[in-house]
Amino acid sequence: MSRSLNKVILIGNLGQDPEVRSTSGGGRVANFSLATSRQWSGQGGDKQEKTEWHRIVAWNNTKGSGTGLADVVEKYVKKGDKLYVEGRIEYRSWQDKDGQTRYTTEVIASEIIMLSGKGGGAGGEGGFSPAKAAVSSASPAKKEGKDGKEGFDDFPEALDSEDDDLPF
Repeated sequence: MSRSLNKVILIGNLGQDPEVRSTSGGGRVANFSLATSRQWSGQGGDKQEKTEWHRIVAWNNTKGSGTGLADVVEKYVKKGDKLYVEGRIEYRSWQDKDGQTRYTTEVIASEIIMLSGKGGGAGGEGGFSPAKAAVSSASPAKKEGKDGKEGFDDFPEALDSEDDDLPF
């Protein structure tokens, strides 16, 4: 049996606010572009930089209840935010209105972690630390408290208070 792996991990910044839409089947999908850059020194010692743009697609999880990736992206992610995106590469082709075959390469996100933190990114309203902002399409984000009501996971900003009384 042959084994294979299609896995992508990117850390980059959003170039513009995400586009979120509903499908005819009732699903929700978020599309956004993520920029990654690399720098190196050229032969003459001059600094070079190249930016790559990646098309990211984040779907809501159709199984289970709770908030999906598309909903979280729509609510919390803004232009300039730094994100960790994990997923797989997919290639698509289609016919445009002129009959030309067009191709695109997309990263289908399975996990997104917001890295901007408080005041990060252009939106400045992130308010989340990376550990509390992770959302995976494999598991629902919403978890109920002991009594079946909303838990801390429903209000992550409640855990972000900077004026706590901890001695460390």
